[in-house]
Amino acid sequence: MSPPRSGYTFRAFFLGALFAAVLAAGAPYGNMVLRGSYMTQDFSTPGALFLFFFLVGVFNALYKCAFPGGGLARAELLLIYSMMLIASAITTCGLSEYLLPIMGSWLYFATPENRWDDLFHPYIRDFLVPNDARAIKHFYEGLPTGAPIPYDAWLLPLLGWSVLIVAIYFAMICVAVVLRRQWVEREKLIYPLAQLPLDMVRQSDQSRLPPFFKSASLWIGFAIPCLISSTNAFHNYFHVFPQIQLASSISLFRDTVHLPVVLSFPVLGFAYLINLDIAFSLWFCNVLVNVQKGLYGVLGITSGEALDTFSVNPPAIAHQEMGALIALVVLTLWVGRGHLKDVCRKAFFNAADVDDSDEILSYRVAVGGALVSLGLAGVWLYLSGMPPLVALLFLLSAFAIFVALTRIVAESGVPEARTPMMPQSFVATGIGPAAVGETGITALGFSFTWATELRVVVMASAAHALKLLDGQQGRHRPFFWALMLAVLVSMVSSLWAILDLSYRYGGINLNRWFFGGGARAPFESFVARLLLNPTGPSWEGWFSTGIGAAIMGGLMLARHYLTWWPLHPIGFPIAGLWLMSHSWFSIFLAWLCKAIALKYWGPHGFRAARPFFLGAILGQFASAGVWLVIDACTGMTDNRIFSW
Repeated sequence: MSPPRSGYTFRAFFLGALFAAVLAAGAPYGNMVLRGSYMTQDFSTPGALFLFFFLVGVFNALYKCAFPGGGLARAELLLIYSMMLIASAITTCGLSEYLLPIMGSWLYFATPENRWDDLFHPYIRDFLVPNDARAIKHFYEGLPTGAPIPYDAWLLPLLGWSVLIVAIYFAMICVAVVLRRQWVEREKLIYPLAQLPLDMVRQSDQSRLPPFFKSASLWIGFAIPCLISSTNAFHNYFHVFPQIQLASSISLFRDTVHLPVVLSFPVLGFAYLINLDIAFSLWFCNVLVNVQKGLYGVLGITSGEALDTFSVNPPAIAHQEMGALIALVVLTLWVGRGHLKDVCRKAFFNAADVDDSDEILSYRVAVGGALVSLGLAGVWLYLSGMPPLVALLFLLSAFAIFVALTRIVAESGVPEARTPMMPQSFVATGIGPAAVGETGITALGFSFTWATELRVVVMASAAHALKLLDGQQGRHRPFFWALMLAVLVSMVSSLWAILDLSYRYGGINLNRWFFGGGARAPFESFVARLLLNPTGPSWEGWFSTGIGAAIMGGLMLARHYLTWWPLHPIGFPIAGLWLMSHSWFSIFLAWLCKAIALKYWGPHGFRAARPFFLGAILGQFASAGVWLVIDACTGMTDNRIFSW
């Protein structure tokens, strides 16, 4: 048997950059102009899987048929997919579709009624925003006929923001490198979101069409969401076709709480891959927190505190789950303290007994790079208006959230999640607006450009890309350059596409959230609110944070020391998210199906059903992508068949 071919070839880098650019520019077109299915909004990265499905199952297979012995090698395919993972984390809600609208919303939405001119405009640093009022107006409303796009108005502020963002993303990749061995080799997390692309290319070097595509149960699972999605898509073209509803709700506590009951095929498929105790934790904790919300309403338990639009409501639960998130990070690092000690010995003292030759960066570069990048980011935030202590606390909070979300996704495989509390609100309510200052609050508001919903983050994409390297032989230093190339290509492609589309059609006419509520929210629900009502710090919030941390710590200790303990702690920090409320029923179904399969048919039954559930994921994403292409050709808009 010939040795496996290297993935670090010119064509792999070129195709990876090309696919990343297509995804980065195509996703904004899909959700802004076509207003169709969102393909790059969550950790599940539907757009990357859609393109990878056709690359592996169609184009590469046809190329191998035409030229035997040719085609892309398995390692090359995984490199291309890894670059698309990075692109998925940048192009829409990860960065670009918040960055540009928020850079202009401070001026466009300012009115005499909201008094933004007086409240915070004087505190905005010049390098943060375009200062051409007409350029911002036309960005939201469209250019006059024949007028050129004013790229010069955006060039300097975008270059300034790029310094911060590239530093943040580089630090994220460095942290992912530091944590890789602990999570992949020592704790052996299963990374459910990485299983589908790995299955798609398994034994691809030995056959024209990988065995994955030859499974009958795969295509049965594939067909079900395809048929349902296509029926709903045809309904939007021809109303004679029925519309199949997959969502309902259960009313609780005198109709004060509505628990969604939604069948999501991707959630169903990914949840089937995880351990039973983790699946149980995810759906049970969500139901439990919804009951908690209902009890708060019935008992009249309220809070005078208000958080930003993106954080969980009520604030007590947001603080509670933020405490759980912090406890998860602290205890995760404590469990990995042996590995982290080895990393530090190698980074600072070049310990001979620690081998980092299989990492994409040496530990010295990873640790040093993270520290230097975070230092640069801290200086940048200080120049934007944050006091040094605020900048430090904000960066620590943000990276704690990045690590926690990456850990949660790597262990539980939830395709949709985000932080229960934004790091901006955690800092502002934790130390109080007076300690942050007017300029600091304004700078924190602008940080929503890159740390907003956090439904997909580069650290999680990098961690899953590193998981794809598991088992590949040789040195992987070039892999780092592929990831950084994807960062740069995706930023340039997505920002160019959004500027072009916004000036052509008028951003306010394209996407109501990214150019409307989402663009106003940092200033309406955060900056203006805190400047008008500078109360705090929130001791009630700190109490709830402590309660959440204590509960999470107890759950993790019980899990570690009590073999009979049934509840995995991973579901608690994200239990209050509306995304989890839309996912709990599908996770419950997957948990039930897997429990029955294991009980009556054992591991063989689980493995036999696995292709069906993988097919359900792929069928939903493939149909969503195909219909976006059809809609682009026909001019149809608002034909959204998949949202999350």
